[in-house]
Amino acid sequence: MRKLIEFRNIVKSFDNQVVLKGINLNVYENEFVTLLGPSGCGKSTLLRILGGFLQQDEGTVIFDGECIDNVPAYKREINTVFQRYALFPHLDVFDNIAFGLRIKKVAEDVIDQKVTRMLSLVNLDGYEHRNVTLLSGGQQQRVAIARALVNEPEVLLLDEPLGALDLKLRQEMQRELKRIQQEVGITFIYVTHDQEEALTMSDKIVVMRDGEIQQIGTPLEIYNEPANEYVARFIGESNIIDGVMVEDYKVKFDDKIFDCDDFGFKENEAVDVLIRPEDIKIVGRNGGLMKGEVKTVIFKGVHYELIVETISGASKTVTMHILAEHDTYNADVKERISANDFFVALEDVEFLDDFNLVARANAQAWDDEDSDLSIASINHNIENRVGSYSCTFKTQKNTEITIKVHVVDPEYVEDARKNIGISALDFFVTADEVKESMAISTDLKTWASAEAWNLQDDSEIEITEVKYDFDTDDIQEGSYEITFATKGREYKIETTTIHEEGDKVGLEFDRNDIHVMSKMVME
Repeated sequence: MRKLIEFRNIVKSFDNQVVLKGINLNVYENEFVTLLGPSGCGKSTLLRILGGFLQQDEGTVIFDGECIDNVPAYKREINTVFQRYALFPHLDVFDNIAFGLRIKKVAEDVIDQKVTRMLSLVNLDGYEHRNVTLLSGGQQQRVAIARALVNEPEVLLLDEPLGALDLKLRQEMQRELKRIQQEVGITFIYVTHDQEEALTMSDKIVVMRDGEIQQIGTPLEIYNEPANEYVARFIGESNIIDGVMVEDYKVKFDDKIFDCDDFGFKENEAVDVLIRPEDIKIVGRNGGLMKGEVKTVIFKGVHYELIVETISGASKTVTMHILAEHDTYNADVKERISANDFFVALEDVEFLDDFNLVARANAQAWDDEDSDLSIASINHNIENRVGSYSCTFKTQKNTEITIKVHVVDPEYVEDARKNIGISALDFFVTADEVKESMAISTDLKTWASAEAWNLQDDSEIEITEVKYDFDTDDIQEGSYEITFATKGREYKIETTTIHEEGDKVGLEFDRNDIHVMSKMVME
């Protein structure tokens, strides 16, 4: 196959921000190539450089063996279809398509022949004299494609041309575009952020991220053998699990060693493991490679989407002490002040400045007109050792309240099997604070200073579940247990069989359903 286009080390910046970081890419004759990636990844910039609408800062564009860096857009054998089509509203369908030919002073009888053929190609026979402003979005797009193709370019560039269409029409046009490309036999370079479009139409997909190419391959290669976690998550639904490549053809995850088809990694190298949701089968509890519990079930029309937890998350339970209202009233100056006792970890004592003391104690003052007052002074005897200490908050008029600050050496829960550490502290709050909370789970995490982290690199891990058994609207003075938990090992599964939340199930998959990927280098 003839190499038609070469991008050689293309670099482009805008306002000192590099948007293309040395792109190298070959495009061959008659290929349907899709540049796929999120907004801002550089795909449209690369397309515009090829079309001649932008000039790269570094690198060279080769077209059919010749450098075209200095060739203006109108002299390149390349036409472009944009998302908004850019049709001429004062011209009918025929004249819109014929416009480029008339600029080239092509004979009218030849124009008639070419435009008629294009109308047939895009299924717009009989629309010659229609007003383009009265056409549907799909029909306008067909006119834009016909106008670009009638000039017989070697390459057609399409910059998200289906973005303005509704879902059904977009799916119809995907099939039409592929049919047109195969019929005219020219190279299409298509830009989109829609994975379905890329998989449906392309011969080759170029996945981009932050101005760099992550992977180039056929739709099947990109979907089944993604190069890294980014590609796997961008193309289709994914289960991505931390694993270890024990040796060639053997990978460990979920505390088991599985046979796989991958090789070439270092022994005991940390890797990412991908298993697609549709490749996991639900079997009897004792019949699978793994055991799990169904956590959620969502009906998707033709199948059910299940979340099955195979390893529970790490958790920490603390006590919430609900206090009675205990504000202090100073009748002489008509002021009130309140504050709560609180617990603080020994390692955090050094950070207890006035701001943190007020925040942790929820110290506040107000007058009889409910106007907020400032805390003017804070006196305490807190030491950097375990114990209970007094802390007094005062207003400018000496309205004061004294609380206890309990310095503790907390017990952290560390689960080496799950590689997770989690901690949280007992805490004091009033019933009104609970009742007035707009996001109780978030506030409970804040009041308890709850946090979780990765034991290997100390990176933060999200606490995804907060369990409690009280009614936030009718909570009474007393003590309540709160449990904070991280998400366990969960697998998304697509199945046509019916299951209920709480079902104990087995999970089954084949060795060729396991795809091992190198860990991404985080910048």
